[in-house]
Amino acid sequence: MMRIKGGPRGHRRKVKLLGLARGYRGARSKLLKKASEAVVRAGEHAFAGRKIRRRDFRQLWIARLNGALYAENIMYSRFIAGLKKASILLDRKSLSELAYSDMDSFKAVLDVVKPHLK
Repeated sequence: MMRIKGGPRGHRRKVKLLGLARGYRGARSKLLKKASEAVVRAGEHAFAGRKIRRRDFRQLWIARLNGALYAENIMYSRFIAGLKKASILLDRKSLSELAYSDMDSFKAVLDVVKPHLK
C-alpha cells in the first residue's frame, strides 16, 4: 500500500502554520516542527497574558481610586464597603475613570457614600 502524504490539504495546513509563525526568528519561521512548537508556545503565552492584563488593569484602577481617596482622607477598603452599603453598583473601572478625569462627579459619589462610612 502506498503512503499518502496529505496532498493539497496537508500543504494548506503547513502553509497556515508557517503563516502563523511569520516574523519569528531563524528556524522558528522556516522549519515545520520548530514553527509548530513556537506557535503553540506563543498561544500559551498569549492566553496567560490576557489573564495578566486583566489583573494589571484592576491594580491600576485600585491605585487610581486609592490616590483620589487619599486626598479625601478615606481608606479604600472603607470606601468600597460604603459603596456596597449605599447600594451603588459602579465598578472599580468606572469609579477610577471618574476619579481620573471628572473629579466633580467622583466627589458627588463620595458625598453619597460618606454617610455609610464607619
